[in-house]
Amino acid sequence: MWLWSLLALAALAGLVWLVVRLPGVGSATPGTARRILDERYARGEIDEDDYRRRRAGLS
Repeated sequence: MWLWSLLALAALAGLVWLVVRLPGVGSATPGTARRILDERYARGEIDEDDYRRRRAGLS
């Protein structure tokens, strides 16, 4: 019986680890924020001044 409990606990820990490691889960990293900013600038959603100001804020 204790073996099944241990296996269930290990499976739960593995599931939690997998969810934490998935992209897009949790807070954005600076690299992700920079990539999003670059994409918005490339699409023309923000102008150069706004891009530079926001980029400086990420540093």
